[in-house]
Amino acid sequence: MMRGRIIKGIAGFYYVHAEGFGTYECKAKGAFRNQKLKPLVGDMVEIEILNEEEKTGNLVEILPRASELIRPAVANVDQALVIFAAAKPKPNLSLLDRFLIMMDRQGIETIICFNKTDEASEKEKERIQNVYVGCGCKVLFTCAKQGQGVDELRRLLLGHTTTVAGPSGVGKSTLINLLVPDADMETGRISEKIDRGKHTTRHSELFRMDTDSYIFDTPGFSSLELTDMKKEELRYSFPEFREYEGGCRFQGCLHQKEPGCGVKEAVEAGTVNKERYESYTILFQELQEREKRRYS
Repeated sequence: MMRGRIIKGIAGFYYVHAEGFGTYECKAKGAFRNQKLKPLVGDMVEIEILNEEEKTGNLVEILPRASELIRPAVANVDQALVIFAAAKPKPNLSLLDRFLIMMDRQGIETIICFNKTDEASEKEKERIQNVYVGCGCKVLFTCAKQGQGVDELRRLLLGHTTTVAGPSGVGKSTLINLLVPDADMETGRISEKIDRGKHTTRHSELFRMDTDSYIFDTPGFSSLELTDMKKEELRYSFPEFREYEGGCRFQGCLHQKEPGCGVKEAVEAGTVNKERYESYTILFQELQEREKRRYS
């Protein structure tokens, strides 16, 4: 038996890196299917070697996970880096908010990175900064093409296992190539017709930055659903609300149509960003409609 870590999974094959021995191509035993347990990139596993020369083996045990994410489907991460373009394509902040909520619910701290700053005006960058100043996440602006902000990003990733996520065409693979030159990730161009990127990453893959720093590259996404979430829970994933909830007249205020709402008063006063509050309202109504359909 040998212990290693799954660094890639493609078409039923799992590539397990064992420190000092190399990477083995493994198949998962049927017992995992019977247990409805799917191996994930990032899993620490036990394998049996079938052929040392050809580096093949069987995956026989998945060791306990420190964390598990559903989307992206990876294991044993302690930090998320979500990358959007500052412009071209225009950042979909509603999509970003959904990702932040998903990470918050799973207890994963998130760094927000807006790349391609050379394509955005100073006014637009300032607007984006103001939207997320109170969201509880670190916000970073980079330009992979010019190498700006990359050193600071590297510093934030050191000592962590970070999952990298975001839509296609925002420069994820370019940034990963700068952080891990050996990764040699394929990069894609933006479609001018639809203003979004082509998917160049088709599977999750784990890369080692240094002794105790790892990053996952994951497929791009264009939509996210807040499954298994009740509308009453949504407000807890907007950290900028917390300071003002004590000023709400009613306990359990949902910050919608209730009178004497401290959060709405903070929005009017400009101490809670209006765009973030509007995003909250749209998502609240979406969850409310879903609940109505479920029980109708």
